Amino acid sequence: MNFPKGFLWGGAVAANQLEGAWLEDGKQPNVTDVMVGIGSKDPGLKWNEETGKWEMCLNPDKVYLSHEGIDFYHRYKEDLALMAGMGFNCFRTSIAWGRIFPNGDEEEPNEAGLKFYEDMFDEMLKLGMEPCITLSHYETPLHLLTEYGGWSCPKTIEFWKRYVTTVFTRYKGKVKYWLTFNEVNNLWKNAFVAAGALSITPEDKNDPLAISEKDRWQAYANILVANAWTVKLGHEIDPACKVGCMLTSSSVATYPYNCDPENVFGAYQSVRLANFYFGDPFCKGIVPGYMYRMWKENDCTPHFSEEDLQMIRDYTVDYFAFSYYRSGTYDKTIANGADTGGITGRPNPYLKGTSPEPWCWPIDPEGIRYVLNVLYDRYNLPLFIVENGIGLDENLDENHEIKDPFRVEYTRDHLIQVNEAIKDGVDVMGYLYWGPIDVVSAGTGEMRKRYGFVYVDRFNDGHGTLERVKKESYEWMKKVCESNGEYLEEDN
Repeated sequence: MNFPKGFLWGGAVAANQLEGAWLEDGKQPNVTDVMVGIGSKDPGLKWNEETGKWEMCLNPDKVYLSHEGIDFYHRYKEDLALMAGMGFNCFRTSIAWGRIFPNGDEEEPNEAGLKFYEDMFDEMLKLGMEPCITLSHYETPLHLLTEYGGWSCPKTIEFWKRYVTTVFTRYKGKVKYWLTFNEVNNLWKNAFVAAGALSITPEDKNDPLAISEKDRWQAYANILVANAWTVKLGHEIDPACKVGCMLTSSSVATYPYNCDPENVFGAYQSVRLANFYFGDPFCKGIVPGYMYRMWKENDCTPHFSEEDLQMIRDYTVDYFAFSYYRSGTYDKTIANGADTGGITGRPNPYLKGTSPEPWCWPIDPEGIRYVLNVLYDRYNLPLFIVENGIGLDENLDENHEIKDPFRVEYTRDHLIQVNEAIKDGVDVMGYLYWGPIDVVSAGTGEMRKRYGFVYVDRFNDGHGTLERVKKESYEWMKKVCESNGEYLEEDN
């Protein structure tokens, strides 16, 4: 094994999927608080003709599991101790923007929110885990969307600068690794959640997700500028910190279904429009030419000032963080789709199988090596795997245990390929498994899809004791982390 000294081993979660306490200590709703999974086509919003605005309208027949999550807000010390017990030296979570600025546009921050995260980061450091903190993980304050249109409005850049200045200042010296926007390249398929964008003058008042293309791409432009400001402010306030981007990069492993030139170029075009269109501005300071072509052909060119473009050129990220779950294929003869795992297409006959039903994601460990090499060749920045894992439908057996060899096999096979990429010369900072403790699924809003090395007793209808139980894979992962990956050689 060739994992370098100081390699970051750990796990990753998000505030909206585990904290709960959704309206506690001053916090106000965010975009994911009104949805049962980001794949939902029915967010809890309705158009108010009297005010001419969208407003929250939750469905009483739905179970919003994220509102309580796994009660991490009140149990974080217990849960962080479990994470440190696996030998983790790094732990990724997010700051819920609405805990710091409840509506997003306040002049002064909420001290209760600032204190909560300060205490959490102190606990991580006490346990020997570096905090890796996402500034926006599908958690834009709902008020910013309903009042301004969210990231479709340039005012949001100023609200964002106030937020990041506040947290960079408060947590200086405590947080070394920052991430700006989680999987924001999902803008192309889900602007409401991934980019926190909404049309405040909608063409369809029955569908808050039906954002105009003008608003979608203005949100893109504003986020590029905000990302540059984040790098600038982070380096000015705490020169020791590192600011990275975070993109879903399963799409990079989109293979042409065959050697038809149209499929080869179609696969490449899919990658550019699903990943590089954010990666290039974040890492190289360049807004790609194919974006200008697409905007011109669809009459939706966003506004960039010369100052904006200069900011994007001058303040690029320090490292590239990404998620990888599975590969996909491109075939011009069918309509390619997408889910939270990446681009979907025809089943790849060369892969050894899929995850169990009902999700059936193709398993492609070599894909993570491919993605690492492509991204490093393109950006020549340190790469950080901050999401990779397998969701399984599992429950305690008669002995109050969970045996999960499938998870061990999946993780081992992917880590072996990460090691191969390191041998290829790729600079890999670390590996954070998603999610090391069972959390509410981002895509479906349910507990049934369990990723963790630690089981949490909660179910889709909301019942459960919230008891934490170590799965069999817990001890396996502990051996991997504590040996800096050397145990993989023995285990393989």
